[in-house]
Amino acid sequence: MAHSLEVPVDGSSPAASAVIVDRRIRHGTPAFRRTNLALFSSGFATFGLLYCVQPLMPAFSHGFGVDAASSSLSLSLTTGVLAVAMLFAGAISDAFGRKPIMLASLLGSSILVLLSAMAPTWGSFLVIRALLGITLAGLPAVAMTYVSEEIHGDSLGFAMGLYIGGNAIGGMGGRLISGFAADHSSWRVAVAVIGVLGLLASYLVFRGLPASVHFEKRRAHPRALLASFGSLWRDKGLPWLFAEGFLLMGAFVTIYNYVSYRLLAPPFSLSQSHVGAIFMVYLIGVGSSAWMGSLAGKLGRRHVLWTTFVIMLAGVALTASSSLWAIVAGIAMLTFGFFGGHSIASSWVGRRAVYAKAHASSFYLFSYYMGSSIAGSLGGLAWTHGGWNGVAAYAALLVLGGLAIALKLRTLTPSASAS
Repeated sequence: MAHSLEVPVDGSSPAASAVIVDRRIRHGTPAFRRTNLALFSSGFATFGLLYCVQPLMPAFSHGFGVDAASSSLSLSLTTGVLAVAMLFAGAISDAFGRKPIMLASLLGSSILVLLSAMAPTWGSFLVIRALLGITLAGLPAVAMTYVSEEIHGDSLGFAMGLYIGGNAIGGMGGRLISGFAADHSSWRVAVAVIGVLGLLASYLVFRGLPASVHFEKRRAHPRALLASFGSLWRDKGLPWLFAEGFLLMGAFVTIYNYVSYRLLAPPFSLSQSHVGAIFMVYLIGVGSSAWMGSLAGKLGRRHVLWTTFVIMLAGVALTASSSLWAIVAGIAMLTFGFFGGHSIASSWVGRRAVYAKAHASSFYLFSYYMGSSIAGSLGGLAWTHGGWNGVAAYAALLVLGGLAIALKLRTLTPSASAS
C-alpha cells in the first residue's frame, strides 16, 4: 500500500477527516541514510565482484595456460549470462519480494567468487563465473525497482544516483583492489579479498535495508511474464529509454576498451600503471550520477537527459586530440555524461513503468549490458580498420543516436505514474 489512513479519535467520520500519509522514504530521514548505505554498498560489491577479474587476465593466462582471448571469457561469459538472467530477475522478485532476492543475490555471488578463488581448472573457473552471471542478476534490476517503489519521488533521482555511484566505485575498486592484491600475493588471494568484501556488503544489506512497504506479491507465470514484457513495448517512452541504455553503455565501453591501446603506443608510450591512473576519473561518475539525478528530479528528466549526451559528445571529440591532457579531459567528460545519463534514464524507467516496474528495470539493464557486449565489441572493428579516429567516430555516432532519442523524449506525454 502506498499510503496509510489515520482515523480521528473524536468520533467523526474517517472519510471526512482522514489524513493520507505517504510512507515512502524521503531525503534527510534516518531511514533514507540506512537505505542508501545499504544500496551503495550493494552496488559497490556487485560491480566489484563482476569486474575484479579484468586486471587479472594475464595472471589467468599464466596460471591456467590459456591465451588472451580465452582469458577474456572470465568477464565476457559472466556479463553475457547476466544480461539474459536480468530479464527474469524482476519476475522472481515479484514472487518472493525485493529485499530477499537482493540479499540472496549478493550473498550467493560472494560465495561463488570465494569458490572461484579455489577453482582447480580453467573449465571449473569458467563454470563458476557463468553461475555468477545468474546470481548477480538478482541485485541490479531489483535494486532499481526497490528504489522506484520505496523512495519518495522528490528523493528518487538522488537515491538512484547514489546507488549508481556505488556501482561506479565498485567497478573501479574491484579492478584496483584485485590488481593491488595480485601484485603482493596471487590472483587467488585477490579474488578471495573481493569475495570477503561482498560478504560484508551482504551484512549491511541484511541489517540496514528496510523491508519493502509498497511491494505487492505476484506469482510468476511464463504467460504472464511474456504479457508483462509485451506491455512495456506498448508504452510510447519505455522502448526509447531501453535504447538509451544500449547507446549510453555502448559508447562508454567503446572508449574505455580501446583508449589504452592508443595511450600505450607512440607518441604517448605510457606505462600500464600510468594508464590505470588515468582511469581514476571513473570516480567522477559518483558525483555525476547523484548530482545529475537530483537536478533531473528538480527540472524534469526530459529537460536534462539530452545535456548528458552533449557532454559525452564533447568528451569523445576531445579524445581525438594529440594532447594527453585533452584526452584525459575528454575521458573525464565522457564519464561525467555517461553516469549522469544512466542515472536519469534508469530512474525515468522506474517512474514511467506503472504496472511492470521490475520487468521494465530488467529490460533496461538487459539493453544496457547488451550495449556493452555488442556495441563495445564492434568498436574493436573500428580500431582495427580506422585506428583511434575510427573509434572516436564510431562512439560519436552512438552518442548522436542517444542525443536524437533524448530530444525526441522531450515531447513525450507524461505517463500516469510520472515522466
